[in-house]
Amino acid sequence: MRVNFSDEVVLKGKKSIFLAGPTPREEKVASWRVDAVKKLEELGFDGVVFVPEYSTWVPKTNYVDQANWEREALTEATVILFWIPRSLPDMPGFSTNVEFGYWLHSKKVIYGRPDGAPKTKYLDWLYKTDYNEEPFNDLDKLLEYAVEIINRL
Repeated sequence: MRVNFSDEVVLKGKKSIFLAGPTPREEKVASWRVDAVKKLEELGFDGVVFVPEYSTWVPKTNYVDQANWEREALTEATVILFWIPRSLPDMPGFSTNVEFGYWLHSKKVIYGRPDGAPKTKYLDWLYKTDYNEEPFNDLDKLLEYAVEIINRL
């Protein structure tokens, strides 16, 4: 497995998962993506994992470079995995809402959020309507599903 961070060149032409969702803006808030990467390693995923955070796990500083990297990686991704552990005010995920709506029609999206995550009813409804699937409420299960989908391709 190769983790491709947003301070690196986007890797192309490989099966891949983009870990979409809220990103911590302060160092005191832990990134959910650390556990996601560990789980994908445990699952033996042998593709690319696009992580829209710096390799140092320090919050991003250049907005335009970050947005360009994300757009390129999202376009390249085989699967766009949205995990939305929204937390107010620490990790509101406002950009995530826009990305979710923008990429939903790509048919590459899988989606989940913890039970009780605030302000996710509309995202749930969109996912159910467009994909005829229930959102996942367990990150490990969502990651397993992502690997299963990619292995079927």
